[in-house]
Amino acid sequence: MPDKSTLKRARADARQGKSPSTQAGEFVREEIHHIREGKHGARSAKQAIAIGLAKARKAGVALPAAPGGTGKSAPAATAAQRGARKRSSESMAKRKRATLGALKKEPRAAASHLALSRHAHASAAERGAASLHAAAEKSAATRARHAPSSLSKRATARSGSR
Repeated sequence: MPDKSTLKRARADARQGKSPSTQAGEFVREEIHHIREGKHGARSAKQAIAIGLAKARKAGVALPAAPGGTGKSAPAATAAQRGARKRSSESMAKRKRATLGALKKEPRAAASHLALSRHAHASAAERGAASLHAAAEKSAATRARHAPSSLSKRATARSGSR
């Protein structure tokens, strides 16, 4: 069960009209904190992120189903999101204890700055140069929109004097 503060931040993102991936980011953030504080571990940064995304799906964030999986896990997560899946509380509790027991044995390095930056770099490389270029242009446009007016005036004054 996600923290109340995480749910609150995710709902605030939804009210502001932010994308589902931004809303899900709150759950991923919480998961990274859990690993860092020693609640449990993860085998890789990818697994840590996947756990957070699974929690987001269960909390009702409109994310697409997980790619790949066992064939059952992705549709089951999507069905759970819609409230369609029913399972006895005994089996759910047993499964949760087993999962947490396995995660407690995993290393904590998956949530390190180094591991997360390596994962981000690898994911970016996988997306390709065109995607990175588009993201950089979007970022620059956002920066220009949100820049304080005094700074932008100074920047234009400097470029005009050259």
